[in-house]
Order: sequence, then structure tokens, then C-alpha cells
Amino acid sequence: MDGYLGIIVIVFLIALLAVGGMFLLFRPRERHAPPVRPPEAPALPEQRQAPPTGVVEDDAATTTVPPPARPVEPVAPVAPKIEIPPPSAGRMVRLRARLARSQSTLGKGLLELLSRDRLDDEVWDEIEDMLITADVGVSPTRAMVEELRTKVKVLGSRSHDEVRALLREQLLTQIGADMDRTLHTAPHGERPAVLLIVGVNGTGKTTTTGKLARALVGDGRRVLLGAADTFRAAAADQLQTWGERVGAETVRKDEGADPASVAFDAVSKGIEDKVDVVIVDTAGRLHTKTGLMDELGKVKRVIEKKATVDEVLLVLDATTGQNGMRQAQVFAEVVNITGIVLTKLDGTAKGGIVISVQRELGVPVKLVGLGEGPDDLAPFDAEVFVDTILGD
Repeated sequence: MDGYLGIIVIVFLIALLAVGGMFLLFRPRERHAPPVRPPEAPALPEQRQAPPTGVVEDDAATTTVPPPARPVEPVAPVAPKIEIPPPSAGRMVRLRARLARSQSTLGKGLLELLSRDRLDDEVWDEIEDMLITADVGVSPTRAMVEELRTKVKVLGSRSHDEVRALLREQLLTQIGADMDRTLHTAPHGERPAVLLIVGVNGTGKTTTTGKLARALVGDGRRVLLGAADTFRAAAADQLQTWGERVGAETVRKDEGADPASVAFDAVSKGIEDKVDVVIVDTAGRLHTKTGLMDELGKVKRVIEKKATVDEVLLVLDATTGQNGMRQAQVFAEVVNITGIVLTKLDGTAKGGIVISVQRELGVPVKLVGLGEGPDDLAPFDAEVFVDTILGD
């Protein structure tokens, strides 16, 4: 009985295993779900590093800040290079070639006429016309021609050298070789010499003032400039530039200031600084404007409250001829002209204005402009001028 029961149990287990195997074999296949990744472990907080220099972080954005600016050290202004001008002595000799280019035509023409075998009235008329055209003036021309006619008759024969000597003598007589052309620039003890520069606009007055300062510095003078031309905006700047180049200080005020007050302050500072020369540049007064001319007289009177005006130099454009003569006459009525500066003498064949302006005003030509360069202002030398006109 027991053996039979054991067989039944074994058969039952075999049948159970067979049924289970069949079930597993024939059951429908199920779609396997994708494998589920295990959750990642939360990242450990990294150690926060300080942002690089110039970066500021916040919750909204990262802003780049420029690095702190280095402190700017004040830069000292570069002083203009001080030039050392050449002395004024001998300048006219050095500039003789420039003068000869424009003036030799007059001398050659006169010598050619005077050297003719026969000097009749027609030839003398030509000589007279040539001198008048050169702005010698009617009265000086007639005086020269009359004297030449007399000496030619006495001389008889006329070689080139004899005619040249006659003409040279007459030109020197008319120009006034014996006139005192000294420029008074020596200080008077504790008081500087004062030079007042006057003239009409366009004659080169401010430029002449700057060139004169340069020439005086080259002669060893200590110079101070007064920019009393307050009606022209660029005049003070122009004058200051000339002064800075040679180490001369410029006293100036705003445009439209009283010119007399600028002149007064310039002379006062010149006395305080113990300079040798104060040069005052005035406005280019039109000779038709009486009010402005009266103001020029005021400038001179105000200066004389502090010092004596040693020179009043009238700047004339040599190319203006008789128009320049009319200007000279009006200025002479307002201030006591002591000397004349002829500019652009190298650009005109009318060198006779030297004779006519001196004769009209009774004062000498003291300076001449013979070019555009900074050192082209020269003391006038009558003999060099005449010899240049006549040629070698």
C-alpha cells in the first residue's frame, strides 16, 4: 500500500512538471519594458571658487567689470623749444641778394640812360619818369635830375664808373645816409625801453612786432610783449607764438578788452620783471576812422604814466606806394612817429618809397622786411641799399 502511494505521488509530480513546462512554452511573449536606470546620485556641491578679477556674479547674470584704472599721473606741459636768433647786425648785407632781385631793375635802367652818348631833354624825361615810377616822389626826383644834369655838363665824358658814382652820390643824398637810424632799445636804469608799433591792418604789423622781438633777443635783450590789438582775435595768439619761440612773455587780455589797459599792464610787468624792452603791438587802425586813431593816442598817453615811449615805429607796406604815404601822414598827426618799418621791400621795384616817406615825415626808415622768414627783418643800411640798386 505504501509503495503504491509513493508511485502515485511521483506520477503526480511528473504530471505537474509537464503541465508547467507546457504553460511556459506556449504562453504569449510580453514586451519587455526598457531597463530603468538607477537614479543618479545628486552631485556633490563643488567648492566655490572666487570669480576671476573683473567678473561679478549674481543670481541673474554675470557682468564683466573693467579692471580698475591706473591713477593718471599729471603730465607736465612740454615747454616750447627756445630758439637762439642770430644778431641783427649785418642782416641787410646777408639779405642783399633778395633785395637785388627786385631793386636792380631801377639801377640798371638809370645807368643805361645816363651812359648814352647824347643826353637830350627826352632822355632826361625818361630818367625823371623812371624815378617817379619807383615812388621816389616828384620833388626829390626833380632835385636829383637837376643836380645830375649840372654835374654831367661839368664832367663832360661819362664812363660807366663815373656815371655810377654820380648816381650813387645823388641817391645817398636823397635817402639821407647821415640820418640817425639807431633803434633806442637800451633800458633806463630800472625802467625798460618801450617801443610802440602802429600801422594799418595788412601791413604785417603783428608779424613785424614778433620779428623785432626775435632780433632784440638775438642782440642779448630781455623782451616782453604787449598784445594791445584786442580787436582781432588771432593777433594775441600770433604774438604769443612769436614770443614763446624766443622765450619772451606776452601780456594779453580777452578779445575786446581796453587796449590802453593791456599796454599799461605790459609796461608795469616789464618794470616788475626788470626786462630791457617792452614792445606793444597796437590794433591796425584804419586811417579813416577818427575814433580809433584817437584811441591810439590814448594808448600812448597811458603808457607814459609809467614810462617813456622811446620809439613809435610806423609799419608800412612798401608795395602800397602813395597810399602808404597817406597812411603815414595821418599816423604822424596822432602820435610822434620816430621811425619807419618798410615791409615787403624785397617784393617791389618801387624802392623809392624810402626817399619819399622820409622826406614827407622827416623821420628815418629804421627797419626793412626782406622776406617771409623769421630773421628777415633787418636794420636799414642806406649804403647797402643804394649799392644793391646800382649793382656791382
